[in-house]
Amino acid sequence: MNRIAKFHKVSWEQFLEDYIDTYGKFSEDNIEVIRDIYDSIVLPKRATKGSAGYDISSPVPFVIMPDEVYKLPTGIRCSIDEGWVLKCYPRSNVGFKYRVGMVNTVPIIDSDYFYANNEGHIFIKLENNGDKPFVANAGDRIVQGIFVPYGITVDDDVEDERRGGIGSTGA
Repeated sequence: MNRIAKFHKVSWEQFLEDYIDTYGKFSEDNIEVIRDIYDSIVLPKRATKGSAGYDISSPVPFVIMPDEVYKLPTGIRCSIDEGWVLKCYPRSNVGFKYRVGMVNTVPIIDSDYFYANNEGHIFIKLENNGDKPFVANAGDRIVQGIFVPYGITVDDDVEDERRGGIGSTGA
């Protein structure tokens, strides 16, 4: 097995900024609640020795009603060796039982995303395509990430480096 990556938490400051951006303003009384959420973030792990996917858990409880979309700041980032990417998929029970999927089908976390101006904070954007609410508790495993190698063309001459966060490499 190739050992090509390591999960980390984003900094407290980055998590707080992204939490506020996602959920809106908060009172100073709630800062300890947000800090508790940050402190309880669990780094992704495989469930068994034969598992390919690293389970990514939700740091917060949430509900997605049918036909709604939900953006989840995970509080994690991942350093990945060049030549590899992290592909994210809904866990089987989430997709199969509830018809909850990823808005952009299969999010790709590039190796240079770790150095983005948002610290490479991994967000998960889910959509409920089912007919009943999807309810998640803090700590529930929602998504699984799988590391895969990739190749480039023989005439590739890209020299640009990433600066921005999510979607920054698109035109």
